[in-house]
Amino acid sequence: MSVSKQHVYELIERIDGPALIAYWLGDEAASEYGEGTHSYGWHHHLRGQFFCIESGLVQVHTRHGSWLLPPHRAGWMPPGESHTVTISGAMSGWGVFITPAIDHGLPDHPCVIGVSELTRALVRRASSWAWHDRLSDEQERVMSVLLDEMRRAPHEPLYLPMPHDRRLLRIAQAVLEQPHDNRGLDDWATWAGLSARSLSRLFRAETALSFAQWRQQARLSRGLQQLAEGTPVAAVADALGYVSVSAFVAMFRRNFGQPPARYFAGRPLPA
Repeated sequence: MSVSKQHVYELIERIDGPALIAYWLGDEAASEYGEGTHSYGWHHHLRGQFFCIESGLVQVHTRHGSWLLPPHRAGWMPPGESHTVTISGAMSGWGVFITPAIDHGLPDHPCVIGVSELTRALVRRASSWAWHDRLSDEQERVMSVLLDEMRRAPHEPLYLPMPHDRRLLRIAQAVLEQPHDNRGLDDWATWAGLSARSLSRLFRAETALSFAQWRQQARLSRGLQQLAEGTPVAAVADALGYVSVSAFVAMFRRNFGQPPARYFAGRPLPA
């Protein structure tokens, strides 16, 4: 069933009504968004939100940090979480909104998960429902299986938490602006005016990652953006400061289980 954007907006901003609301935007959405970049300022939804794109690229910022959403990965946004969205390229995809009234067992922080064929099929089914105030027994069973799939889906290292300490934030912004900069922890600490021990301790306390882990994740995020834009792998590896293409591909495979070309091959993860 084709669902108008206005009708979806009206439904998702209600806590009452059906426990789960799903939509699927196909070629008409890609035509609407076109090939440019579209940004949406700070906003939030009353319901928790899963969204997945089939084409295009989405970048999301929250008060915790930012993450990049390439095709066939789903982002989770908890209820009430303020965020901005930037869409690049012709975008199509789907979304699921879940009322906070149910015990869904999903994380209380934003994250990115892999999407299986079963998840896509269940969302496709749910997007065809005629919405009433309550789900039918059959629809409740479909929702339960869908939530099980989302809970068990693998989390992907696409979320980049940002520190709050002004010295750490200065380092983080410099790394994001110059991801090829290979200075070590001691050099960054001296540059920001604190000890290496303090930098290490504070970075882990504020981001739950070591500085080395955070920098690698920042490079991954930037690399994904460049790859999605069509930049050759060799150029991406060089821009991120890797000594060779093979070193970058090996790092990418360790984090995502497959090389860049397959990651962007345009098909969902296996169930």
